[in-house]
Amino acid sequence: MRLKQDIGSSEIIDRTLTGGEIDMYPEYTGVIVGVLAGRGSAATTARATYDAARRFEATRGMQLLRMTPFADALALAVRPAFARRHGLRTIADLRKLGSFVFGGAPENRTRYQGLVGMRRAYGLTNARFKLTPIGTQYRALDTGSVDVANVLTTDGQLRSGRYVVLRDTKRIFGFQNVAPVVRRAVLARVGPRFTATLDAVSARLTDRAMQAMNGAVDIDHRSPASVARAFLKAQGLL
Repeated sequence: MRLKQDIGSSEIIDRTLTGGEIDMYPEYTGVIVGVLAGRGSAATTARATYDAARRFEATRGMQLLRMTPFADALALAVRPAFARRHGLRTIADLRKLGSFVFGGAPENRTRYQGLVGMRRAYGLTNARFKLTPIGTQYRALDTGSVDVANVLTTDGQLRSGRYVVLRDTKRIFGFQNVAPVVRRAVLARVGPRFTATLDAVSARLTDRAMQAMNGAVDIDHRSPASVARAFLKAQGLL
C-alpha cells in the first residue's frame, strides 16, 4: 500500500479517485452528500446521511465502509472575549455585528457548508471572507486578523478553553462522520479481512480519541505516524 498525502480539497480527491489514481480515501459523509452528490443539507440524522452517502457511492462503483463514531464537523469559532462582548452563542447571533471577518479555507468560500450556507440559512450578508488555510485558523483568531474562523470539532486546540464554538442551530455543516470510500474492484481483490480491519479501526475512533490524537500532533508536535501507532497498540489492533 502506498500513501498519497496533501492531494487537496474533497472535490480534487474525488476526481483523483474516480480517475483511477487512488483506490480509497476517508471522507466525511456530509461532504459526500452535500458537496460531491450536490444534495445540500437534506439529511436530518447521522445515519440518514451515511445511508445517502453509501447509495451515492454505490452508483459509482465504490463502497462506503463503516462510519466512525466521531463526527468531525466544520464549525465557527471565536475568542471568548469577542463572544462575551457581542453576546454570541449561536451562528445566528453573528447578525448582531455590523460586519465581521470570516476566515476559512478556499472551499469555504463557495460551499453551502461555509459562506454560502451562512448567507442563505442565517442571512449573514455581513461576513467578509478572508482566505485562511487549514492549520492557521487559530493563529488568525489569536492575532485578530479574523473575527470568526472555520474550525473542526475534533481539533485539539478546542480542549484549551481559549475558543468558543458557536452552535449551528440550522445544521448547515451537517453530519460529518468519516467513512472509507473504496473501489469495489479493490475490495474484491484484497478480500474480506481488509474490510474487517478498517471497520475495527473506525469503530474505535470516538470524539475523545480524535481530539486527543489531534492534540498530540498539533499541540505536542508528535508525528502523526507515532500517534496513530500508539493508538492502535492501546486498542489492541497492532
